[in-house]
Amino acid sequence: MDKLKSVLSGEESRREDRTILETVNEASTLSWTTRIRGFIVCFIIGVGCTILGVGCLFLPKIGITLFIVFYTFGNICTLGSTMFLMGPMKQLKRMCDKTRALATTIMITCLVLTLCAAFWWKNFGLALLFVILQVLSFAWYSLSYIPCVREAILKLVSVFIK
Repeated sequence: MDKLKSVLSGEESRREDRTILETVNEASTLSWTTRIRGFIVCFIIGVGCTILGVGCLFLPKIGITLFIVFYTFGNICTLGSTMFLMGPMKQLKRMCDKTRALATTIMITCLVLTLCAAFWWKNFGLALLFVILQVLSFAWYSLSYIPCVREAILKLVSVFIK
């Protein structure tokens, strides 16, 4: 029906001037309700995986491995959930802003190194260190979206250090 309306109103000729990227973007645009639902589902999966990972931590022998896998997957899902709110390209651009570039790089590096330490290097102490760095870098990354919070935290830390 939309196609018929666009042909009859003359919009079809204007649509032909669009690039392929604009056409794909238009076809894949989600409604606000769908974006909110996608965010909530992905966020709940991420938080659920994180909680499940913490619960697996107490299992003998394979508990640490399951914790690392679920915790890392939970962080990836939680990070991916925000892509529903602003769109993947906008999210990636914001992740690479100069205020977030370092936190993003450290966060993604820690995600990869955690899995490497657990599965390839079989060094669980190092994997737990990378999990701690994941927590800190993810928190620092998240705080970058709230104006002036990171600067306030740095000032607060400098007061305690003196």
